[in-house]
Amino acid sequence: MAAVACLRACGAKGRSWLLHRPGAPLAAGFCSRGPAGARLPESESRPTSTRQRDGIRNIVLSNPRKRNALSLAMLRSLQSDILHEAESQDLKVIVISAKGPVFSSGHDLKELTDEQGHNHHAEVFQTCSEVMMQIQNHPVPVIAMVNGLATAAGCQLVASCDIAVASDTSSFATPGVNIGLFCSTPGVALGRTVPRKVALEMLFTGEPISAQEALSHGLLSKVVPEEQLEEETMRIAKKIASMSRPVLSLGKATFYKQLSQDLRTAYYLTSQTMVNNLALQDGKEGIKAFIQKRKPVWSH
Repeated sequence: MAAVACLRACGAKGRSWLLHRPGAPLAAGFCSRGPAGARLPESESRPTSTRQRDGIRNIVLSNPRKRNALSLAMLRSLQSDILHEAESQDLKVIVISAKGPVFSSGHDLKELTDEQGHNHHAEVFQTCSEVMMQIQNHPVPVIAMVNGLATAAGCQLVASCDIAVASDTSSFATPGVNIGLFCSTPGVALGRTVPRKVALEMLFTGEPISAQEALSHGLLSKVVPEEQLEEETMRIAKKIASMSRPVLSLGKATFYKQLSQDLRTAYYLTSQTMVNNLALQDGKEGIKAFIQKRKPVWSH
């Protein structure tokens, strides 16, 4: 009954897929990019930039000249940043943002021409799908901080994140139909986030929706004035980072796992999880701290 999600095996050559049960412990060395505490790989040529402090990893799409298009290079860089030391207990939450007035314009259409060929096209969409699934299956919460336009796969990225905070000037669209390329893969994340009829109107017409409309339909968690965006997003991130990582990881995995189940099965699975949660060191500490009227001291 367990839902099965596909994760890319980090460092694997070729187009391999790794089956991973949501909630199951990550395999030893999963997504490891070096010893604990190692600096994230950076270079001027990378289309993303990353920094981590106090448990919060900030990943920035950093190619504004190309509207932060999710080219294959951008997807691989984003994937590397998401998966870097994913099992490290020092990581509590990830925030994805972007430089420039466009959060992301979606796929780089120059990579989708006839000259690139079928195999390259397949690699682009498979890599993109892997990234979106890795966000959902990641052991820590992932927040999208959106300031500007998010279209097609860019909208898909927002929909795939656990939490999404946007400025009131942001907008969202799946306009592929306008150029004869239906946004089928963005529709996966969009259709699991907003009501079906809202998703289909966006997909069929390609017309954008405002941040307030996106909020009312459930694509966003919160909308704030542009000048308050970073402050509010970091407030949420810091709050999450103050919580127990093992508890958050267990809760996130179980939340997604139960969504696809019938009501009885969902309650059965979540009841088991509650019992397992109480058996965790931090579960015991939290109950004890509440009874003793003190702040809990988490293991991680």
